[in-house]
Amino acid sequence: MANGEQKQMNYYVGIDVGTGSARAALVSQQGTLAAYAEHPIQKWAPQLDHHEQSSDDIWAACCIVTKKVVQGIDANQIRGLGFDATCSLVVLDKQFRPLPVNQEGDSNRNIIMWMDHRAASQVERINRTRHQVLKFVGGAMSVEMQPPKLLWLKENLRKSCWDKAGHFFDLPDFLSWKATGVTARSLCSLVCKWTYSADNGWDDSFWKMINLEDFVADNYCKIGVIGADVKGYNLPCENQPITSRLAVICGTSSCHMGISQSPIFVPGIWGPYFSAMVPGFWLNEGGQSVTGKLIDHVVQGHAAYPELQAKASARFQSIYTYLNSHLDSIKKSLPVGFLTADLHVWPDFHGNRSPLADLTLKGMVTGLRLSQGLDDLALLYLATVQAIALGTRHILETMASAGHSISTLFLCGGLQ
Repeated sequence: MANGEQKQMNYYVGIDVGTGSARAALVSQQGTLAAYAEHPIQKWAPQLDHHEQSSDDIWAACCIVTKKVVQGIDANQIRGLGFDATCSLVVLDKQFRPLPVNQEGDSNRNIIMWMDHRAASQVERINRTRHQVLKFVGGAMSVEMQPPKLLWLKENLRKSCWDKAGHFFDLPDFLSWKATGVTARSLCSLVCKWTYSADNGWDDSFWKMINLEDFVADNYCKIGVIGADVKGYNLPCENQPITSRLAVICGTSSCHMGISQSPIFVPGIWGPYFSAMVPGFWLNEGGQSVTGKLIDHVVQGHAAYPELQAKASARFQSIYTYLNSHLDSIKKSLPVGFLTADLHVWPDFHGNRSPLADLTLKGMVTGLRLSQGLDDLALLYLATVQAIALGTRHILETMASAGHSISTLFLCGGLQ
């Protein structure tokens, strides 16, 4: 360059809030990861099927990781900031102060997490209405969505929460508001979790039918207006149509995102949602309620877990790296998959999100022996991973039978 000047490098910050931590990445304009940071976030489970978080705690964690990744970078070099997060429900009063979503009255715990199943009876009643909006969520609403959670708050915390509420946010929209002061909401979250239609707007009759006519009366001001924050679908797929891709986002749970040019109604699969992810396309979203959490639950609850920790630590390895190598050591001449020929896991320990769409389902393990050594733990780990993979296959086959044509999978997230 003239006079030896070097062009200033621009950067972008992405902040991802998962179930257990907030992560930030600093990415250069060329797409190179320049810095990464992670910070844990708190969770509370005050009773069975209740899972709560704190918006103050999550925002503090976001600030911590963001400051770490931009350290030493001129603020003028940061050209963009983006958030993604779980579809948890954040509740604030009219002055944007946290409200309690619990019987204890602890306003610090003002988030009902995505995995919370307290609204099981409410979602059952909603589904019995057979309202026309339900055909756009796979035929039956999930307890993970926001209407049943809202109805639970109205019926159980009327005085301490519902009557005082001024704003209900999906968590990613809350984070955008905290960063900008703008209450505009993402089309993605409103379509996927609140029954908003990108082409037809709100259906007043649905909210009145489920006894949440409050939103109709106040013109949905507690939910918010529509913004332009539509998530993209920018995965590379050379010489293949965009509709041939399925993105599998793997974490505590897993999401399976596929798009189509025209609406495809898939029983037990959420959607079709118009313009919820890619403008002009219809989105179907399958999912498994617990995947990474299931693996942790199975492994950490086993009698041989302390031995696994000690041996993995001695090798300076993660427990899963050690388990993978241990499986290789015991497979002998067999392909590793054959080690679990007599051991099977049914993975719906937290209900089935899709395609069975049954939150009452429970998990099961068959083929257990009396021994509880490290070999047994490794095999149970393998059978659990296989069960999760077969769950994905079930979702894929269901989508294909309804009309999707998927030839490429893209996996991302901490579980991959």
